[in-house]
Amino acid sequence: MAVTVVDAGPGQVSRSVEVAAPAAELFALAADPRRHRELDGSGTVRDNARAPADITVGSRFSTNMRMFGVPYRITSTVTALQPDELVEWRHPAGHRWRWEFEALSPGLTRVTETFDYRNGGALQRKFYELTRAVKSNAAGIEATLTGLRARYPAN
Repeated sequence: MAVTVVDAGPGQVSRSVEVAAPAAELFALAADPRRHRELDGSGTVRDNARAPADITVGSRFSTNMRMFGVPYRITSTVTALQPDELVEWRHPAGHRWRWEFEALSPGLTRVTETFDYRNGGALQRKFYELTRAVKSNAAGIEATLTGLRARYPAN
């Protein structure tokens, strides 16, 4: 099954895919900031400069990034966490990255990744759209989910 576009409403870019793995295993991967580079399909995530072993709502983690050849570091804050179902963090600019895991069977999970840029106000939303960040993040999400599905091939 291919990556599916999810209509999450204005100010959100969301895609989903079915992955042949248990929800708990996939959640553990996304809920560990030290492993985000393993997930990243955009090519921007490098490694974590600082991340707790176990995150909770309010936990902060720093990630080394690289975009357009320029290295930088961001510190994100965990904003939602439901074991085996949901993990979300807020970027310093205000947008959020959300991962949702829906167990379809013991070995099959629908994974949905969302770039949520509603919180920055109208000016920031327009900025994301004009700079093509929305389009590039959609492509990054699709590459990430395609890679995740390939990591767990169906038997």
